Amino acid sequence: MLQTVFFRSSFFVLLILFSCQKQEDNSLPYFNTPDFSPQFLSKEDALKKITHAIAPFSFTDQDNKIITDKTIDHKIHIASFIFTSCGSICPIMIKNLSAVNKKYEKDPNVVFLSFSVTPWIDTPKKLKDFKNLNKINNPDWHFLTGKKGEIYKLARQSYFAEEDLGFTRDSTEFLHTEHIILTDKNKKIRGIYNGTLQTDMEQLIKDIKELKAE
Repeated sequence: MLQTVFFRSSFFVLLILFSCQKQEDNSLPYFNTPDFSPQFLSKEDALKKITHAIAPFSFTDQDNKIITDKTIDHKIHIASFIFTSCGSICPIMIKNLSAVNKKYEKDPNVVFLSFSVTPWIDTPKKLKDFKNLNKINNPDWHFLTGKKGEIYKLARQSYFAEEDLGFTRDSTEFLHTEHIILTDKNKKIRGIYNGTLQTDMEQLIKDIKELKAE
């Protein structure tokens, strides 16, 4: 009888340990370097080992409102890099991101940031017209403009927008990428997606849900 009780107790301990391990294995990775090598860590280990975070910034959105890194404090945010006159990947990216937006547009803890890579052309008015043209009503989806060098540096050095290929490039080289970056409430990078692929956007929707549950 004692052996049976011991066996059952041991079984349930192992089951709990397995479930915890499985839950940790299913959690989203952290990305600390521009080569996007995933690191699967507990929150406690991530605080010690993941040093990279989105740097401070300040840009102007389509409503002439100043948006800074403080805007995304303690919020999940999705970053993309577009320009209003783009006739190739940008329209596809916006269309695909709109599906993600429909899922989370009423959630104030999920913010969308679309940085213009032609800020010398994309004034707040042009960005507002672009947002209206794409029928985007979410007040937490900001289309941003500002100084080219600052946007490009943030894209490459903070968001690793072009992965390691663009990490060392300077602001004279044009930035054009289909990558969409997911960051958590601590401004840590947790996912990279191809904005031209609907399947990647479906995965993004799931990953945002997972981040919200963390």
